Amino acid sequence: MHEHKDYVTSLNKARKKRNQKMDPRYLLVLLAVIAAAGIIALAVKNFKKPVSGRAGGGPSGQEQGTPSEAEPAEADAEADTETQVAEALSHFTNLGLIQVSGYVNIRETPGTDGTILGTIANGGGCEVLGTEGDWTKIRSGGIEGYVNSQYMVTGDDAKNLAREYVKLRAVITAKSLRVRQTPDDTNSENVVGAVSEGQRFEVLGQEDGWIQIEDGYISQEYAQVSYALDEGRKLDEKSMAINQYENLVMSKVTGYLNVRSSPEDKGNANIIGKMTSKAGGEILETLDGWYKVKSGPIIGYISSDPQYTATGQEAKDIAMQTATKKAVISTDVLNVRTEPNTDAKIWTQIVKDEKYPVVDDPNTPDGWIRIDLDSVDEEDGGESDSAYISTRDNNVEVRYVINEAIKFKPADDGSSSGSGSSGSASRRSQVVNYALQFVGNPYVWGGTSLTKGADCSGFTMKVMEKFGVSLPHYSGSQAKMGKKVTSANMKPGDLIFYAGSNGRVNHVAMYIGNGQIVHAASRRSGIKISTWNYRSPVAIRNMLD
Repeated sequence: MHEHKDYVTSLNKARKKRNQKMDPRYLLVLLAVIAAAGIIALAVKNFKKPVSGRAGGGPSGQEQGTPSEAEPAEADAEADTETQVAEALSHFTNLGLIQVSGYVNIRETPGTDGTILGTIANGGGCEVLGTEGDWTKIRSGGIEGYVNSQYMVTGDDAKNLAREYVKLRAVITAKSLRVRQTPDDTNSENVVGAVSEGQRFEVLGQEDGWIQIEDGYISQEYAQVSYALDEGRKLDEKSMAINQYENLVMSKVTGYLNVRSSPEDKGNANIIGKMTSKAGGEILETLDGWYKVKSGPIIGYISSDPQYTATGQEAKDIAMQTATKKAVISTDVLNVRTEPNTDAKIWTQIVKDEKYPVVDDPNTPDGWIRIDLDSVDEEDGGESDSAYISTRDNNVEVRYVINEAIKFKPADDGSSSGSGSSGSASRRSQVVNYALQFVGNPYVWGGTSLTKGADCSGFTMKVMEKFGVSLPHYSGSQAKMGKKVTSANMKPGDLIFYAGSNGRVNHVAMYIGNGQIVHAASRRSGIKISTWNYRSPVAIRNMLD
């Protein structure tokens, strides 16, 4: 009996122990759950972006505020950026930082009348070189000039504030670089603009050899990328010519726009100058129907009628289209040679009263420029003389300019009775005023139409014909007619002749008084007014008395 109880007890223990073992099927399910959890955790670890700062909560057992695994790399990146920012600022010994809405002008001299060399935008950095009154002399972006001190902070304030303006920027290393709409240089139609050497732009992105800037994409091959402040930007030559005007006005007439001494139309009585077609000036004052302007050497009044004048963006657009590169002479007389060397023949001389168009000739050596002198009428089949002037003595400045007003006072056209001299003066005035009607009309080689086109001798021939004087259609032949006069006693209506480098007469013009001529100058210039000695005359002839 006792043995049976022991057996039963042992059997019950064994059954109980067996019942405590887990069913293998449950074990398989448990393992599957654990594996899935592991995969999910791994995926989260690999794909979740790290956040800056400390984690809000870690895995079981990790205390709040313990750094995550991504933070050491992030901290290194931040430290590297900070180093590059410090490096960018270290280039300035005496940092100045521009603080303005938009940009300020960098001027050649300290004052609002100084020539504008470039601009520097808000947040732009510069090296402070000194101060003169209310102006600070700076160097920035390769420009050395002056900015108004009220738009700048310096010292520790500049250093502390500058850190937020340091950006990853691309500095252009090519003379000129195209900006494209897409990162593709095989399609010429996607070019949206161009940038110049030294300009810098904030980098918005980089991909496959291209840098994205605000206006499009530029090739990474021609730019240097680094952390930097923005700096000054040089104006392109045309913009420099236009930005010298604070309130630009442009003439829209085909011929000339009269500049008057008073804001009223008195016929010829108060005319003091003429603005050529597409000439510009500075508006000094706006009156009822008139602008008071300064254009070239003249201060006077022009019509404000929008059919004759343009202002605002329209004026700037016209100026950009018509500004041309010219040689501005700064000495009284300058020799013109047939070849770009001092051993070449001097065939004429020019003066500082006129600006001479520059001919872009890649064969012209350094120290010389080629200019256009309207020097041949081509009546004898000749070719235009090559005219070269030296730039070595700083007597010439080459820059883009806008045409401006020229001094002009009409000859007295009132009829007069009495002495023969008075009658002669009246006739000369009539000849000159008749000739001036055709200013702005085209030059046509061989032409004799005062409206549709004439060459130089055709122009003088047809003007004189109106007053009963018969001339041949050739400047060389006209130069043998009439009476010889000197420059000291020439009168309005006299004809002035010019020669080519071979010494033969090849151009004729009419003297209109006040040291000026009217002539059919060239295909480029048409019928225009010039200074009488824009090149050296060889003869002056009186055809009227």
